This record gives sequence, structure tokens and C-alpha cells, in this order.
Amino acid sequence: MTTTVERLRTTLAALNLTAIDGWLETLLESASKKEPSYGDFLLDVSAEAGARKQRYLKTRLQLAHLPYLKTFDQFDFGFQPSIDERQIRELRTLRFVHEASNVILLGPPGVGKTHLAVALAETAIQAGQAAYFMTAHDLVTDLGRAYREGRLDRRLRIYLAPKVLIIDEMGYLPLDDLGATIFFQLVSARYERGSIILTSNKSYGEWGSIFGDPIIATAILDRLLHHSATVNIRGESYRLKERRKAGLIPLPEQQQADSPAAAPNTRGKRNQAL
Repeated sequence: MTTTVERLRTTLAALNLTAIDGWLETLLESASKKEPSYGDFLLDVSAEAGARKQRYLKTRLQLAHLPYLKTFDQFDFGFQPSIDERQIRELRTLRFVHEASNVILLGPPGVGKTHLAVALAETAIQAGQAAYFMTAHDLVTDLGRAYREGRLDRRLRIYLAPKVLIIDEMGYLPLDDLGATIFFQLVSARYERGSIILTSNKSYGEWGSIFGDPIIATAILDRLLHHSATVNIRGESYRLKERRKAGLIPLPEQQQADSPAAAPNTRGKRNQAL
């Protein structure tokens, strides 16, 4: 014969409230001492469940090693009209995570690629998925060190475990032969198993220069792009925008007015006057 606690646990599992199961007996014991009303007891359960969820999410965010916390609400889509907001809304559904597809964010420095990547990672974490952030340089350096120490397979598992792996700043520094080979191994190992969100300031046609070999670049792109969405951002740097607002950089119309070509030619008139 099943006990009340066992039946409660079965019900909680059916309702997908497994987080409550771990502290159910403690909560019941506390309730037996305080003798709260049914309503108060349910409120205690709800409050504890909410608090535990927040602690869980905070831990997940810390483990993700995000450089900062940015959301989509903080992104100025009006400043970057080249971005298709419908595409971003589709990505926010996280269907790409469930399909183990990739997201590639391309554009010059400062246009918001990392912000969008972090916002996607934050959305995935809020939905209960694990995410992990690394710059391409740090990632390849870490795996290269592991290779030289004979523990590459074990270290690779760190980057294969999360459902979402964010690789930032691909292309800012070229990779050597070992780095290119290791990166290919990582992409191949995650292929159709987990999502990669990658940012780069290089167009796909320039990736041969990143890896120093067009053949391995093609092989990497083949796996990355087979199931993927590409977000091309063509616009001005946010950092330059802020510097202009602070008066540190002249506005484009001021630069044009101050240029030698824009200055009126008064030499001829002066010569005529003389």
C-alpha cells in the first residue's frame, strides 16, 4: 500500500513539479508544526518552488561564464535596421536548440553580435537549458593546452556537454594548424548533437584566412551551416554611437563640413582681389 508521501511524489512527477519532490518531507514536517491553512501551505510550496528556481537559474548563469548579462529588451533594433526582427523572434523560440541547429552572427565590430548571442544564451538558460560561453581564442588555447598535456578527449567533453555553446569573436585572430584541427574536431563532435552560437567579423568567404587552409575552412562551414541560421548585421558600432553622444567623435555631417573638400575655395577670390 502506497503512503501519502509516495502518492504526492507520483502526482508531482505527473505535473512536472520534480523540483518540489526533493524537499517535500521537510515542507510537510514544517507544516505539521505550524498547522497552516491549506491556502497558506500551497503558498509556501509556491514561494519555495519560485525561490529554488531562481537559485537554479542563478547557478546556471554563473556556470555559463557569460561576459555580462544582456537581454533582447536591452537591444536597440532601431539602431540596427539591417536585422530582421522576425528572424530574431523565431530564434527566441529556441527551436534551433531543440533541433541542434546553429546560429551564426556576422558583422563588423561593435554592432551587437555578442549582445544577441548572450541574450539567446540567457533565454536558453531561463528555459532550463545549459549554456557555455568562450571566445574563440580562449577556446582554442584551452583545447591546445589539453592536447599537449594528453587530455584533449576529456577536455572536449566540457564543450560537448551544454546544449548551447557560444563561441565569440571568431576571426579576430587567425588560428595555427593545431588550432584549426582542434576547432574542426569540436564542430564535428557537436554536429547534430548540440547548438553552436558563433559570432564573427569575417564573411564566410574570408574564413580560409582564419584557418590558414581553405579546405579545412570549407569542412568546418559545411558542418556549421548544414543546420543553421545566419544573422548579417550591417551598421554602425554602438561604441562609436556612444562616443559621438559624448562628443568624443564628431558626427558624420560635422566630419564632412570639416573636411578640406567641403571648405570653400577662397584662394582664387583673394588672388583676384590682389
